[in-house]
Amino acid sequence: MNTRIAIIDDNNFLIKSVKDKLSFYTDITIGFTANNGVLCMDKLEVDARVKLILMDIEMPRLNGIEATALIKQKYPQIKIIMLTVFDDDENIFKAIQSGADGYLLKETPPQELYNAILQTLEGGAAMTPSIALKTLNLLRSPLSIKTNNDEDTVKLSGREIEVLEQLAVGLPYTSIAENLIISPSTVRRHIENIYKKLQVHSKVEAIEIAKRKRII
Repeated sequence: MNTRIAIIDDNNFLIKSVKDKLSFYTDITIGFTANNGVLCMDKLEVDARVKLILMDIEMPRLNGIEATALIKQKYPQIKIIMLTVFDDDENIFKAIQSGADGYLLKETPPQELYNAILQTLEGGAAMTPSIALKTLNLLRSPLSIKTNNDEDTVKLSGREIEVLEQLAVGLPYTSIAENLIISPSTVRRHIENIYKKLQVHSKVEAIEIAKRKRII
């Protein structure tokens, strides 16, 4: 049986490297590739027949962790393996929270990558051994994302809370704008204000802190 997968990475050389690794396995077909999360979502709108995505983390416009959260919201049947150079606790923690099914380093040899794809498609959770150990440590002592004024009460406006609630369910800016009858640029301004008040730099962090502080 032929398995269609996608490769998402902002480095075309690394996309080619992954393609070369998987070229030995005739039961794997590359359905599409993309250089960021936005392009990935666009291509899934056209064709969502891929069964698994190999997802980089650091990408422009929409990073791999944010894209994973959106894909899992809209296409829960698609498996996602993070394929990255980052092995720090925070990225592992955020990737798992976003719904990633596996976490591998880009140095993974071809046979191990192929086995990981099969394992994940069968319902397993493929991880590079060093990542698996870090994950166990995180489970024993969960990482908490802190702000400088973590104990302070963060006051968001009613509109900011509405925007954040819709971000939390994976809606894009345009849909939020339509739902709240405001312009996309106004949505962006609200999100910028939310980031400043929560002292964060991404949607994943904003949603995590807002839930922990019971803002949403």
